[in-house]
Amino acid sequence: MRKALIVLLLGGCLLPILLTAQTSAPKKEITDQWQSWISMNSTFRLSKHWGAIADIHIRRTGFISDPSFYFLRGGGSYWVSDNLSFVVGYAHMWLAPSTPGATAWANENRLYEQIAYATGIGKLSILTRFRDEHRWREIITNDKATGTFNFTNRLRYLLSVGIPVSSNQWVPQISIANEVAVQFGRPVVNNTFDQIRLFAGIRQGLGNGFAFDFGYMLLYQQKVSGYQYDRNHTLRLFFYYAFDKYSKGKKAVPLMYEDE
Repeated sequence: MRKALIVLLLGGCLLPILLTAQTSAPKKEITDQWQSWISMNSTFRLSKHWGAIADIHIRRTGFISDPSFYFLRGGGSYWVSDNLSFVVGYAHMWLAPSTPGATAWANENRLYEQIAYATGIGKLSILTRFRDEHRWREIITNDKATGTFNFTNRLRYLLSVGIPVSSNQWVPQISIANEVAVQFGRPVVNNTFDQIRLFAGIRQGLGNGFAFDFGYMLLYQQKVSGYQYDRNHTLRLFFYYAFDKYSKGKKAVPLMYEDE
C-alpha cells in the first residue's frame, strides 16, 4: 500500500512536467515550395595536373515567378589522376528575401575545398564528392542589410550515379544523386542538419565537351528555428562544358556533378 501511494505521488508530481514539455515543444512545420534551377558549369583542364572551374546558377521560387538566389563560383583545380581531383575556390551568393513584402537581399561570401573521385562499376559511372565550405552570411535586420556577417562551416557529401540504358550515345543516361549537408558554428543552434538533396533525371552529352542533365530534385532543408522545414520540389536543368587539353583521345571521365 505504501509503495502504491509513493508511485501515485511521484506520478502526480511528474505528470504536469511531462504535459508541459509536450505542450511547449513546437510542432514540426513543413513548407512546400515549387522551384526551378538552371546553371552553367565549366571545367578547364589545362595540363596534366592543373586547371580551373567556373559556375553560374539561378534558382527561382513559385516555379519561375520569384527569385531565390543568384550564385557565382570559381576555383583552381588539381588532378592527382584522371579520376581524382581537388578544387579550392571562392563563391558569392545573392540571396533573395523570403519574407513577403521584404526587399533586402543578403550577400554570402564562401571559401571552399573539395575532393572528388570518379570511377565505374560495370556500366555504371559513379562520382563521390566531399566539400568543406566556410560561409560568411550577411545579417538582415528590419529589412535592411547590416554589412555584418555570421560565420559557419558546412560539410557536404555527394554520391552520384550514371546508368546507361543504350549503347547509342544519343540516348540519355539515367542520373541519380543524393547529397547530405551538415553545418557548424556559433549561429548554428537548432539546425546542425542543414539539408538533403535527392535528384533523379537524365544526362545527355551534346558533343564538343557540352552536356546537360535535366530532372527533379527534392530539397529538404531545416530552418534556423529547428522545427520548421522547407520542402522544395525543383525542376532542374544544368548545362556542362568540359575543356580538357590533356586527355584528348582518352576515354572520357564522367562529368562533374555541380550545384550551389
